[in-house]
Amino acid sequence: MTMKDIWQSRTSFILASIGSAIGLGNIWRFPYVCYANGGGAFLIPYLIALLTSGIPLMVLEFSLGHKFSKPAPAAFGNIKKGFEVLGWFALLIGFGIVTYYAVVMGWCFNYLGYSFNLAWGKDTQTFFFNQFLKISDSPMHIGSIQWMIVLGLVLTWIAIIASIWKGPNTVGKVVYYTVIIPWIILIVLVIRGITLPGAIEGLKFYLTPKFSALLDYKVWLAAYSQVFFSLTIGFGVQITYASFLPRDSDVVNNAFLVSFANNATSFVGGFAVFSTLGYYAQQTGLPVSEVVKSGPHLAFVTYPTIISMLPFAAGLFGILFFLMLLTLGIDSAFSLVEAGAASIIDKFKLKRIYVNIGFGIIAMLIGIIYTTRGGLYWLDIVDHFMNNYGLLVVGIIECIAIGYFYNHKELREYANSKSDFTIGPWWDFCIKFLTPIVVGILFVTNIIERIKAPYGGYSRFAEFLGGWLLIILFIIIAVFLFRTRRRE
Repeated sequence: MTMKDIWQSRTSFILASIGSAIGLGNIWRFPYVCYANGGGAFLIPYLIALLTSGIPLMVLEFSLGHKFSKPAPAAFGNIKKGFEVLGWFALLIGFGIVTYYAVVMGWCFNYLGYSFNLAWGKDTQTFFFNQFLKISDSPMHIGSIQWMIVLGLVLTWIAIIASIWKGPNTVGKVVYYTVIIPWIILIVLVIRGITLPGAIEGLKFYLTPKFSALLDYKVWLAAYSQVFFSLTIGFGVQITYASFLPRDSDVVNNAFLVSFANNATSFVGGFAVFSTLGYYAQQTGLPVSEVVKSGPHLAFVTYPTIISMLPFAAGLFGILFFLMLLTLGIDSAFSLVEAGAASIIDKFKLKRIYVNIGFGIIAMLIGIIYTTRGGLYWLDIVDHFMNNYGLLVVGIIECIAIGYFYNHKELREYANSKSDFTIGPWWDFCIKFLTPIVVGILFVTNIIERIKAPYGGYSRFAEFLGGWLLIILFIIIAVFLFRTRRRE
């Protein structure tokens, strides 16, 4: 690591880490996960997951990166040589996610343009699925490439590579805009949403817990998975970002600040979404529980419909909404790329410009599969397996590595020595016992569920190609990268 790879200020690091944690997941993913898992009831397991896994793991990753001043593979390798594989696997999970995450951001670029004249018309569902995606009837019917989506994908990757061009030096400047601007827009959208007729009904659905949902293990799985996805835990990103910190930086304080900023954004984002869902329900005469399905449907079908219904400045609010998604998403996307690029540069001593461009081209070419007529199906399958298996496995093994193969008390004491706000033995308990046990139970339960039936009603073959095979491939590549000799 050179002096150029040091954050220029604590603010740059905080904003970069917050930007990495806060992304499309807080607006595009969190509301529909919350909606699909009992509305307000989901906030309870989500908060528990944040306190028992999210924050402890954030402290772990910040401490690990800061202590060794190395990206994820090298940092884990300092615990025990073989654990370098875990670092590479975590980065590959992030790579798998950014290949489709960039496509979703590309959709946002497309819809930002459509917002100027509300090009989606009155039937937003037909527009999105039949005209924009031109979706086929199954993942095995891939169909043709949709070139408008490819255009959005190319624009996304240009933005990503430009944002990390010189590593932390460039990132530290970009995040001042890409973290602050979306928060301003979010506040504007919340104010507009809660002033709409029917907003209160949507907020009731959001905030009123349905305690029966807490008995469903899927709700808990969704909560822990969402925490991992949203905080960018398990990707090696936070370890890499912390490795760029000066030696006298506060570790624990930063971890709590980033975690709660992310949680606050998700919560406030829910107000923007559910208040407008209440308005939509009133306008259509339907209950809130029936006005939206899940996934991309919320951001690209329901929200455009609501935007078209607004009595004035509909196009302006459409522009603001999709601009917010873009600025939120860019931080998370380039953090995944930066973590991978920094690790490759660290081990193989390649020039950053070549690594950045090569990374972007490879990821973009792989992302082409998601721009086809069957792309949405593959996006859904890969997203499910990366988040509900890949990230959970990384989180479990991280805890095992620190709790049983490294002196976890020493790491806690190191973190406390660098922080004004200190953590106690509760952190040891969460890392060594609570988090790996709870997440392990959720992981095994979901494995059993997949044995009983394939995910989402897809064929076993499609599930294998987009899920199990991809994870197996990532493990093989991680082992290969580990066994490749380090260049000095």
